[in-house]
Amino acid sequence: MSILFKNTKSSGFTLIELLVVVAILGIIASIGIMSYNGYVSSAKKKAAENVMQQISLGQSEYYSDNGIYYRNSTSTSCSPTTTTSNAIETNLLGGSDSITDDMGYNLCISNDATNYKVFAKEVDGNCQITMTALGNFNRTNC
Repeated sequence: MSILFKNTKSSGFTLIELLVVVAILGIIASIGIMSYNGYVSSAKKKAAENVMQQISLGQSEYYSDNGIYYRNSTSTSCSPTTTTSNAIETNLLGGSDSITDDMGYNLCISNDATNYKVFAKEVDGNCQITMTALGNFNRTNC
């Protein structure tokens, strides 16, 4: 009795091929997520800096109306909180909701007799941005 061997052609993928494809997709996805998080962080930082420049314009108007600069603190530095951010919106930005939770930063203003500084601190991070009355930015841990 003879045994006949039949050649069969498989049209599927092997387990190894599938694992390689899944590994490659995982690597590509992780690179994409890291890049996206970098873009989001950078956009939030830029949004905070833009609001700080709006505050500078508001300070000019406040100074011409009151003869002094607006401040949240009488010392040379301050701690940004939601309360100080809301006060800035009310007193300098015409009540607009410019300092949003999505921005991820709280702001405050301190001044001495002649100049002011605007401070921004990242809510869930360590990034701190300072802007002088001359519009110079200083970034720490960003």
